[in-house]
Amino acid sequence: MISDFVFCTGRYESGDWDSAPSLPANLIDSVARYTGIAVAPSGAIVPVGSEAILEYPLVYMTGHLPFRFTDAERRNARTLVERGGMIFIDDHNHDIGGVFHKTAMEEITRSFSQPKDLPNDHAIYRSFFKFDDGPPATSHELNGWGDNLVHKNLQAVLHGDRIAVLYSSKDYSSEWNYHPDSKRFSTVDNTRFGVNIIVYALTR
Repeated sequence: MISDFVFCTGRYESGDWDSAPSLPANLIDSVARYTGIAVAPSGAIVPVGSEAILEYPLVYMTGHLPFRFTDAERRNARTLVERGGMIFIDDHNHDIGGVFHKTAMEEITRSFSQPKDLPNDHAIYRSFFKFDDGPPATSHELNGWGDNLVHKNLQAVLHGDRIAVLYSSKDYSSEWNYHPDSKRFSTVDNTRFGVNIIVYALTR
């Protein structure tokens, strides 16, 4: 088993899995900066079709293009969550009618069950930082770029009372895809909710 937390990006065969290459370093920096979690300084890119993916408690996936699992990827994803792991899938298109959203929702439903709106008072919104209104909005939503909507909820598939698959239409992948050094220019660090996701995945 892995001792330090390693941020894992899941590489899947369809689509553009590597569309947010700076995000892992930024969230790793945030975990090290704010928490006492022992975190590896570099993330890992792991094929979802490899059984090596089962070693990671949290797997992040994103993209713009159609999202489909192969049979091996689907089998490993199911095994991962059955063993207590969590998958976080974020639509990098920040829209609700795009091809990533449509195919990801179909694939999540096929592989697990239909995602449901996650209540905005769920424990993930207070697992480290407190977000009283649920998922923080992204600048893309607030600027009206994309579908001109602020998505009020994230969606989730639960395994018992635990989030097994967390899905976002909010495009955190664009919001968090920058070098950690850029945080000094921000009044509020917008990666804080990413810390919550990681802490939740490690403690549930």
